[in-house]
Amino acid sequence: MQTFIKKIELFLKDRAGWQISFLIFLLVIMCMISIAVGRFNISPFEIIRILASKFLPIEKTWDPTLETVIFNVRLPRIIAAILVGASLSTAGAAYQGMFKNPLVSPDILGASAGAGFGAALAIFCSLNVFAIQALSFCMGILAVSFTYMVSCKVRHDPLLALVLSGILTSSLFAAATSLLKYVADPYDKLPAITFWLMGSLASMTVHDIKIAVIPIFLGSIVLYLVRWKINVLALGEEEARALGLNTNRLKILVIFCATLITAASVSISGTIGWVGLLVPHIARMLVGPNYKILLPTSFLIGSIYLLLVDDIARNIAAIEVPLGILTALIGAPFFIYLFSRRKE
Repeated sequence: MQTFIKKIELFLKDRAGWQISFLIFLLVIMCMISIAVGRFNISPFEIIRILASKFLPIEKTWDPTLETVIFNVRLPRIIAAILVGASLSTAGAAYQGMFKNPLVSPDILGASAGAGFGAALAIFCSLNVFAIQALSFCMGILAVSFTYMVSCKVRHDPLLALVLSGILTSSLFAAATSLLKYVADPYDKLPAITFWLMGSLASMTVHDIKIAVIPIFLGSIVLYLVRWKINVLALGEEEARALGLNTNRLKILVIFCATLITAASVSISGTIGWVGLLVPHIARMLVGPNYKILLPTSFLIGSIYLLLVDDIARNIAAIEVPLGILTALIGAPFFIYLFSRRKE
């Protein structure tokens, strides 16, 4: 017990510990705001009473519609936004450390393109929602496996070969998706495929979350456990080998876990760009390049960021704006700012 108390004291004395604590507090506040805002406004007092009624014997004096809106519509969407934002940000940070390149994103190895093709194929074949998510997830894993097998044929500069193989794989799956869109029914299948590829959390359910939470949780935990090894790998491959790391095994592990959480998140939300590229930069500006703190910070900032974007998406206009459009509109100006700042 005393050891646990000492660890808490050390955590609170650490500046990074305070930053993470503040981000957790900010995430809770964002969740409350996300529950409150929407077409159907709910006061904070009613939200607290409705949530507490699941654990405490509170008399139900509110409209039953409020309870339905919170538990069946908004909470699944909020949890999905947290999972997707956190997983894309964590995968982006891990890839950037492994490739030693701050411009690498989670879809660099073709996971998003493969998942998009899988979903488009399932929609084209009139499969159900579960089949769309399952085929999207499997195709994302298959795309990265194909990328890795192609890169293994190249002996010179394996990291560059991996990136180029990822670009090749993404192009192939993007072309296949375009072909499906070309031959799809323009009144039925084509709009569904197009909307899915733009990314949205509009029709999220508890069942969707159950499908994605296990691979996202497992992949994130493994990446967190090897975060100090990613620190060493970011120094350079020769330095990592000199310190006794098996760099090839570590790269495969990082690629597998980052791909797992990326494919799982894309399978339920569609293609949402810029999150895995933008958020690790923000986290690095706040806490530095140490992956011991960078990974959990990216996890939390990604959750907060996608929650905020999703709130804007469902309230900015009469119809819901796809998340992929908003993340691009926010991400591109931010990177212009980063480039101009670096030049100065």
